[in-house]
Amino acid sequence: MSLVHLRTFIEVYRQRSISGAARGLGLTQPAVSQHIAALEAAVGRQLFLRSVHGMAPTPAADELAADIGDRLDLAEAALGAARARSSEMAGAVRLVGHADFLSEVIAPLLIPLLMAQMKVRLQAGDRDDVIHNLAEGHCDLGLSGYPIQDRRLRTELVREEPVIAVAAPAIAARLRTAPDLATALAAEPLLAYNLERMLVDGWLAHNGLQGVTPNPAVIGQDFRGLRRLLCAGFGWTAMPAYLCRAEIARGDLEEIPGPVGPTANSYYMVWAAGALRHPRIAHVRQTLMAELRRGV
Repeated sequence: MSLVHLRTFIEVYRQRSISGAARGLGLTQPAVSQHIAALEAAVGRQLFLRSVHGMAPTPAADELAADIGDRLDLAEAALGAARARSSEMAGAVRLVGHADFLSEVIAPLLIPLLMAQMKVRLQAGDRDDVIHNLAEGHCDLGLSGYPIQDRRLRTELVREEPVIAVAAPAIAARLRTAPDLATALAAEPLLAYNLERMLVDGWLAHNGLQGVTPNPAVIGQDFRGLRRLLCAGFGWTAMPAYLCRAEIARGDLEEIPGPVGPTANSYYMVWAAGALRHPRIAHVRQTLMAELRRGV
């Protein structure tokens, strides 16, 4: 039983597709089909039911995947890390994630990699873009502020960032001295990130301010644009602290204290299950995860 055949099996199992597995492994579709046929002959059981809708795993496939899936990933990750320590690291690695997080947090962490002659390609995208680009092999690593549940991908928590409410000093002072914070917040223009999951909702609920019904004046998918409006004296929002620490230190923004305090937003490193067998990807992942966990 070949390890190559086992890797092909795991990829087909996760993708539920011969063509998807072929793309992920860099093989032809006939080669993938041959690997599966050879493995079925070796185990003496049918592993997939083929149909126009894809490859449906049989109970035998479920058992085999449970036995080897994660172990194979761990072994390939270890091999990739070992190669990364001894191989030439020059080459390009493609990262996809939220534009503001890539720019404000990830970009400064890339300097050691770039000094080692590695090339990096940054691509902005929301959660769906992260999933699509990683699963289809268009990008190598992803950074997401949302948890991702997809059997083709692996995720690991790398950072917890406080989420605080902020506004320009004049607005923050007006809110701090208001007799009722909820009423005062409702009277000010609200700036929000992403209509699907506005961080301000979580901050309001955490602080018991359910009486404030979010009706944003502006909705954007890059906090840096909202930050410019705040600094110009328009509105308030709740945002990750990394995006406004410098502005608070300069006096351009001030925190709006909530009755309970800040909430937190989780950030995840995301990668395709088989990606870490490539030394460059394993090295970049290891480097970035170490720096992110230090809170740099």
